[in-house]
This record gives sequence, C-alpha cells and structure tokens, in this order.
Amino acid sequence: MSNSQIPTVKLLINGEFIESKTDQWRDVVNPATQEVLAKVPFATADEINAAVASAKQAFSSWRKTAIGTRARIFLKYQQLIRENMAELAALLTAEQGKTLADAEGDVFRGLEVVEHAAGIGNLQLGELANNVAGGVDTYTLLQPLGVCAGITPFNFPAMIPLWMFPMAIVTGNTFVLKPSEQDPMVTMRLAELALEAGIPKGVLNVIHGGPDAVNGICDHPDIKAVSFVGSTHVGTHVYNRASLNGKRVQCMMGAKNHAIVMPDANKEQTLNAIAGAAFGAAGQRCMALPVIVLVGESKEWLPELVAKAKTLKVNAGCQAGTDVGPVISPAALARITDLVESGVTEGATLDLDGRNPSVPGFEQGNFIGPTIFSDVSTKMRIYNEEIFGPVLCVLNADTMDQAIEIINQNPNGNGTAIFTRSGAAARRFQEDIDVGQVGINVPIPVPVPIFSFTGSRASKLGDLGPYGKQVVQFYTQTKTVTARWFDEDAEAGALNTTISLK
Repeated sequence: MSNSQIPTVKLLINGEFIESKTDQWRDVVNPATQEVLAKVPFATADEINAAVASAKQAFSSWRKTAIGTRARIFLKYQQLIRENMAELAALLTAEQGKTLADAEGDVFRGLEVVEHAAGIGNLQLGELANNVAGGVDTYTLLQPLGVCAGITPFNFPAMIPLWMFPMAIVTGNTFVLKPSEQDPMVTMRLAELALEAGIPKGVLNVIHGGPDAVNGICDHPDIKAVSFVGSTHVGTHVYNRASLNGKRVQCMMGAKNHAIVMPDANKEQTLNAIAGAAFGAAGQRCMALPVIVLVGESKEWLPELVAKAKTLKVNAGCQAGTDVGPVISPAALARITDLVESGVTEGATLDLDGRNPSVPGFEQGNFIGPTIFSDVSTKMRIYNEEIFGPVLCVLNADTMDQAIEIINQNPNGNGTAIFTRSGAAARRFQEDIDVGQVGINVPIPVPVPIFSFTGSRASKLGDLGPYGKQVVQFYTQTKTVTARWFDEDAEAGALNTTISLK
C-alpha cells in the first residue's frame, strides 16, 4: 500500500468526522506484521480548542435533556456494540495485537459499563430529609459538571474509553476523549456507533495526539474533570497539572499485582488461573499477575507451572488457537527484553525463557513468549518495575504472614489474590492486605460495573474510581437545597420567623 493510500484517522468535533490540518502524524502499526494500518494526526491547538468549545456549547442543552432520553440512547448503544462485536474485535486485534478472544473480552467489559449507564435513572438519585426543622426540607441534587475529558491507554482501546465517556455523558456532561495514538481505530468505530445511537453533536468529541494534547486537556479552563488510565509517570503528571488548574481528577496508574498460593489450594485450577492471568493479553494489563508468592509446600508446584506455560501458543492474535499475541511495539519488546536480561544479571533463575520465539509467517512481529523467573528478590528490577509483558516473578515464603508482608511493602495497590481452600485464611487475607481489589481464588479481581474499580496506594491518584457508584459521584456535583414553603393563609408574622436548625 502506497503512502497516499493509507487511510487517515479522523477527529470528531461537533458531530462531524473531520480531517486534521496538522503536520504531525503517527503510523498505526499492526504489531504482528509491522503493516501500517492508518495514520493518526496529532491535533493542533486550534482543533483541541474547537473540540472543547463544541462540548461546552452542547452542554447547555444536554444537561437539560431528560434522564430517560439519555438512558434510551445507551440502551441503543449497547445493542449496536453487540451487533458489531466481531468487527470491533477484529479491528482491535489488528492494531493492538491481542487474541480475538481477548479482544472480544475487551469490548465486552466496556459493554457492561454501557449497560450500567442505561440504568442511570436509579444511579443519579439525590437524598431528602423531610421536616428537618419547622416546615423545612433539605435535599440534594446530583448535577453534571460540564465538559469532562478522558485520556486512555493502548492496552484496552475499547474497554477503557467505554469506562469513561458513557458514564460522563449519561450523567449530563459532555466529553472530549483522547485515545492512545498507538491504536485509535477501534475507539473511533465506537465513537461512530455512539453517534448512530443518538448522542447529539458536540456531546462526544475525539481528538488525537501526544504530550501536547495531554497538556492541552490539563490546562484548558473549560474542562472541569479529567479521567486517566495509563502509566504512573504520565498519570502523576496529569494529576498534578490538572489539579493545579482546579480540575477534578482521577488517575488509574501502574501496578505490580501479587497472588499468594497456599499449599491447600486446588493445584490444577490455581495453575491454570496463574497462567492465564500472567501471560494472557501478553501481560499488557494493569490487572495482570506478574508476581506470585508460593507459601510453604506450594513451592514444589513450580515445575508444573513451567510445564503449563510451555504449552501456551505464541502467534498473531488473528490466528486460531493463539494464547499469547505480540506486544504493542518494537520499543515495548526491547524494554521487556532488557528487563529479562536484568533478571538474569541480578541472579534470578530463568526457568522459562520466552525470548525470540519462532512464529512462522509473522517473523517481523513483536513477540515474546511466557517467561518465568524464580529465586526473585524484592530488590531486583524485574520485581520493582512494571514489566507489562508475559513475564512472571516467583517468590517463596514460609508462612502466609510473610507473604502478606511482602505484598504490603510493595508501593502499588491495584489488585491482589489468594488461592486457598481455607475460609479462615481467605478472610484474614482480605482483612490484612493493603490493596484495593482482592481476589479469592480469582486471579484478576476487576469488579463488575455495579461496583467501582478500587485500586489504591501508588496505583491510584484521586479519591473516586471509574464506573459504578463512585464514578457517578466523580462526574456530578452535589448541590444541597434547604427549602421552606409558607402557607398562603398563614399569618403574616410567620414570614418573619427565623429558621433555626440547631
């Protein structure tokens, strides 16, 4: 395909998909083949301002739109996503690399949030206290903030945008989305379906870009709230910069999730769960499982875990039977490989080396297979840095208390899990562990949307998480009204009565 034939990714501004006037473009590359799929623009400052202005103008009418009307749009939207699931998954696999099964899961977990948004009539409810004083009622209203913005990462280009703009929009806000410049195509298809579902022009806008676009969002005076999912480095920058500009901010960031394996756990189920959580999606998940702590006799399970990991098939995500697809880019592969080499240099035992796998027909792909280190210490780079690849670190502990101490000393707090048949051990674990999301025989404890994503400590900045009840609070301002109405026939003197709430 010649350069002139490569399609360009559009901007969405005021209900129209428009060609950017920028002179900065980036290739969208298939990570299994290095084929250039499209070119994505880095929007100009004028284009970013136009997107925000469109959202601001639309807010004046959208905030007054009946809640039932908003809900019905998202009922239609979830139907359209379901009808186009295969197309969305294929597009996602082509630009991101994950297997078709993982891609469908990516879309489906976002779809669940869209379904939750359709129930907004039961979510955006205020409170009422009747007759708090003589004839006085106090009640609250949950009102939209205005223009909100979202910055999303490459690893879930369907799910995470769907975590953000549906809940922001259904609560009465308008939205400016900046998807990852590495894989924006499936996000744009979701935006097309959103317009088809009936979202009015200006209510959803999409821009593209890098650091300048991120800073433009953080600095723009008309943006009231910013949602972010991505690396700790960028997330900390976004939180600090946007907060200093007076915005409400939520940032879901890096992780180093651990699981404890107790010797009484169901061995086969546990090993299957670990393999899927550590190596699925090529390890490119903030809720992946890159560290396990084998307690007591469970350390003897390591050879069986290695054997199970060896059976996983490394191939392009579009190929049937693939378990582990490519990582997103050559740069990501180089960084993962460097970390693997550091583990060897620092003295960890490389039980399974996934570097340089043979993938016939896809020799140019960014592939690394399942990789397992044992004898890992908490001082090593492979333990302390987020690898974001299919690399598992194995630590040992004599007791559950020692294992809990290891986890609690790690600064991150996105997710953790325990594998056990003991209810007493599981209960103590959930009480004593200092991590926001806990799995009991569940390796990736991402909650369904009726709850909220509750990562903690260094994995999160901001008090309120995405989706669920917390995000309704995030995207709305609570307004408290204290009201007293007088009977027209009451004595005139009553009009001068002083209200006392003491």
